[in-house]
Amino acid sequence: MKLTTIDTFDTISAADFQEHYYNPGKPVVIKRLSHQWPAFYKWDWDYFINIVGDKEVGVYNNIKSDAYTPINAADGYMKFGDYLQQVRKGPLELRIFLFNIFQHAPQIVNDFTWPDELMSGFVKKYPMLFVGGAGSITHMHYDIDMSHILHTQFAGKKRALLFPYEEGAKLYHKPWEVLCIPNFSNYHTQFDYESFPATKLANGYEVILDHGDTLFMPAGYWHHMEYIDSGFAMSLRALQPSLSGKLDGVWRLFGMRNIDNLMKKTAPEWWYNYKKEKTFAAANKELSLAG
Repeated sequence: MKLTTIDTFDTISAADFQEHYYNPGKPVVIKRLSHQWPAFYKWDWDYFINIVGDKEVGVYNNIKSDAYTPINAADGYMKFGDYLQQVRKGPLELRIFLFNIFQHAPQIVNDFTWPDELMSGFVKKYPMLFVGGAGSITHMHYDIDMSHILHTQFAGKKRALLFPYEEGAKLYHKPWEVLCIPNFSNYHTQFDYESFPATKLANGYEVILDHGDTLFMPAGYWHHMEYIDSGFAMSLRALQPSLSGKLDGVWRLFGMRNIDNLMKKTAPEWWYNYKKEKTFAAANKELSLAG
């Protein structure tokens, strides 16, 4: 992997953000975007336990999906408060994602401000909370709805690895899915380049997010995240401004995913082998083009 650091600013003007990052589709970290929000000071483990600790949430382990696993299928369910109590104590390879805590406690939306000056199209009904114990991993994927993301870290440190959507073949992207075949866990210390040589050609970015850091991830960006510490983050999603971008997200969310889940139920081994063959053919083509 050919990795560079992500451009990082304490603050950035809307004009500079639009010209240099939003329009060209390039990630950036804004370190102080959240510092004026009440959430920057208020949000901690006890705050969420007291407000929504009784709500049941799906939890996810570090095991990568296989031929039989539907996308986004939870590995178990817990009370949110019980989960947070375990997370805060130390290493726990369980995480939650896409938890719309704001549906259960709508007053929390007063704890932050939508950065409408940076971009339009925010889906304001669906801010999402992400929580993970130290050691938990979000495996390499892109967000299926193809939205732009502002991802703000509120507790603990998190390592993020990102690639443009166009690098998917080099990452061994499985067709009809948002996932890749290789396991990128602990990629910074070990990676199976022997089995996945095309990954050496992939051009991407890496960054470590700390409390208050906001990462802009353009639509379709591949991302893999590792919780260095137990922590939580919030994602604000914004639809692409073009009609084609919106329709692409709808197709992937309701068409592509449902077809993939249906095939996993009816012909899982054939479907997996078919996708694997296509994946390696695309990766080998990248290797041949590189000479």
